[in-house]
Amino acid sequence: MKKEILVFIFDGYADWESAYICSELNGSETDYIVKTLSLDKEPKISMGGFRIIPDYSVSDYPKKFEMLLLIGGYAWMEQKNNAIQPVVEYAIKHHIPVAAICNAANFMAENGYLDNIRHSGNTLEYMKSQAPHYKGDINFIEKQAVCDSDIITANGTASLEFAREITLYLNVKPVEEIDEWYKFNKLGFYQK
Repeated sequence: MKKEILVFIFDGYADWESAYICSELNGSETDYIVKTLSLDKEPKISMGGFRIIPDYSVSDYPKKFEMLLLIGGYAWMEQKNNAIQPVVEYAIKHHIPVAAICNAANFMAENGYLDNIRHSGNTLEYMKSQAPHYKGDINFIEKQAVCDSDIITANGTASLEFAREITLYLNVKPVEEIDEWYKFNKLGFYQK
């Protein structure tokens, strides 16, 4: 039986931020399967116009899952996704890793999850402007993606680095294969 990775989606989620990682995790040769989670089970439309019916809602998600992915989008800035917090709390309490990219990292900052660990985000200034209760600026690292204490954070231009950190964390493939995959997707066929 494959282990479930829960990806939180909502109207206007940044679909490209999850594209690399979901396609890697959902591959037939992995131990994982990607399932979507939302505040309810109504169809959600991504920024790119993809219409998705969530597999789970915050009221019926499985208590056994391998990772929670929080994808970016403007709804985080508008406080429309705050009802995901009990699921994040559950994951943290049960040592289930949480990965947050772009504006989802601001949510993690606002709620104190990044105060005492190394992390990244869009910029420190932006994070502070979007997360007034954030106290972790000393731990902010100007890096595309950072993994520390079962939490992975990335900025909105780092969907590939986000995917790399997650695949390394979950040991999806040998490190050499992950590095080759990353280089191929970053540089393409003709770059050196």
